Amino acid sequence: MRYAVNVPNFGAFADARALAQLAREAEEAGWDGFFLWDHIGGWPAPTADPWVTLAAVAMTTSRIILGPLVTPLPRRRPWKVARETATLDHLSAGRLVLGVGIGDDAIGREYSAYGEQVDHRVHGEMLDEALEVVTGLWGGAPFTFRGTYYTVTDVHYLPAPVQRPRIPIWVAAAWPHKRPVRRAARWDGLCPINVGEQPVTAEQVREMLAIVRETRPATEPFDVVVAGYTGNLSAQAVAERLGPLAEAGVTWWQEGVLPNNTLDDLRAQIQQGPPRL
Repeated sequence: MRYAVNVPNFGAFADARALAQLAREAEEAGWDGFFLWDHIGGWPAPTADPWVTLAAVAMTTSRIILGPLVTPLPRRRPWKVARETATLDHLSAGRLVLGVGIGDDAIGREYSAYGEQVDHRVHGEMLDEALEVVTGLWGGAPFTFRGTYYTVTDVHYLPAPVQRPRIPIWVAAAWPHKRPVRRAARWDGLCPINVGEQPVTAEQVREMLAIVRETRPATEPFDVVVAGYTGNLSAQAVAERLGPLAEAGVTWWQEGVLPNNTLDDLRAQIQQGPPRL
């Protein structure tokens, strides 16, 4: 299992310069990754752009994996995301992971407040098309796409990303819905979210991986990325929480923050190092 820091991009964590410094400290403390939420904002709280912040993170680190976790691709132009991610992959020397999902209008009205479509089914269809557009543009060759939501005509993006065959893509899935799990199986990783707002369990991970393996051989690399908080747990409690997840197939633990945490709280958590098993 690998260990990453998972940070909101708003409120106490809206300072891009401070987050870049924290990412450097995380690298020095032995963490394997540093991932940012992607909220556009609109509510009365400071909010940092995740892509600008990730560029700063790339410039202050040299080893850790970085990326958005997750970006709601249906509310972003896929050709712009393709350009941003390719540039960030070069800037970080091939350390980017692209986390994607459909987003949720209930959190900050980040679709409806801007006159955007709010239907989850439509967002799922848009996500599938947008992923085809993004990966097509990453290919480094002339690309054309005609779908229901997006059209691209004879476009040639250069340079292609550093990583080959492409930048890894992790897909969020609200469990127990099976369709997003099957979507994730077509890409490189799964970020499960329990609809009941309870921690994801090892048994749920096994159920999800059984669905993934209906279409993807168990021998192919595939990441399962679970987020939570262990900063208030004893070493034994951490082992009891993370051990079964690792045995079930979780490959990344994303250490998050509590609702009332400050930047200093996060710094202290980072400097303790990852919760190794």
